[in-house]
Amino acid sequence: MALPQAMTERRRPFPMADIRETRQAGDRTRLALLAIALLVVGSVFSMLFSVTTGASDASILDVISNMAGSETALSTRDRIIIFDIRLPRAILGFLIGASLAVSGTVMQGLFRNPLADPGLVGVSSGASLGAVAMIVLGSGLAAPLQALLGIYALPAAAFGGGLVTTLLLYRIATRHGQTSVATMLLAGIALGALALAITGLLIYMANDQQLRDLTFWSMGSLAGATWTKIAAAGPIILLSFTALPFMARGLNAITLGEAAAFHMGVPVQRLKNVAIVGVAAATGASVAVSGGIGFVGIVVPHILRMAIGPDHRFLLPAAALLGGSLLIFADVLARTLVAPAELPIGIITAAVGGPFFLWILLRQRSRLAL
Repeated sequence: MALPQAMTERRRPFPMADIRETRQAGDRTRLALLAIALLVVGSVFSMLFSVTTGASDASILDVISNMAGSETALSTRDRIIIFDIRLPRAILGFLIGASLAVSGTVMQGLFRNPLADPGLVGVSSGASLGAVAMIVLGSGLAAPLQALLGIYALPAAAFGGGLVTTLLLYRIATRHGQTSVATMLLAGIALGALALAITGLLIYMANDQQLRDLTFWSMGSLAGATWTKIAAAGPIILLSFTALPFMARGLNAITLGEAAAFHMGVPVQRLKNVAIVGVAAATGASVAVSGGIGFVGIVVPHILRMAIGPDHRFLLPAAALLGGSLLIFADVLARTLVAPAELPIGIITAAVGGPFFLWILLRQRSRLAL
């Protein structure tokens, strides 16, 4: 006797073609690759836009012609402005924006929450403390270290401050393999306040020249960008980026929980160590040469997750490209809005990132029980 059609459909196994269609429906690989390609083009445009915006009347075509070998495309004055002032500023801005965006992406993946960011949880404050300590004590207690490391002394000090803060934060917020979002935020506020208190004490001890250096630096600025600063911070930032391709799979797995990631063959503890050191190095080097620039690390990952999904294989390179481009545009605004004066770039990023962070917090408060 033939079975009813409904019973036959229930017994039939789920077709493999349907499985493939289901996977493809949620697969954003093509979209992510397209987005990365567009971000590469956008990054090149942002660099050209930055070096040709300002008092000099050199156009993008003139700059490209000069780079191609035409000596008559630019005047001597324009070459000095573009290649000695604006180009190092654009390159440094891109590196810093990329490092802050990638650091935020890595921290959010490692802590498994959308609110982690080097600026919000005290890592940037710890890096600032290390940098201020080197600036103030560089001619006294830290003179031997200054003489030993040379131009790398300031990035190294900022890296040390950021690393200590990150390790303390992870230790306080994680218990039995689980990281508490509320504890992480509160601990970050406490560690940041403590770092700022010690920073304030060091600033009180500073002389007039050091105070002038620290005041504008503390609000975040690319005004002092030079090839020397790129040589000091660039290798550290780029070295921390070399670990990204090896971290993507682990960060994808750790979103399911540390136990699940371990059973999937991910060396969880090694991943944590590499991520913490990499974030501290990238953030420390950035803070050392630009001061505190907030909210880049929380705005960029959220924009990209909404656009291309949470896969860190695509999220990390996309964050580097978008973070660098956004900081370059923020720097252009900082030096043109009140020209011939210049706004600290930290004011621009805070004005945009503050409302965005509140929007994220309001979206996530029911899920995070905050």
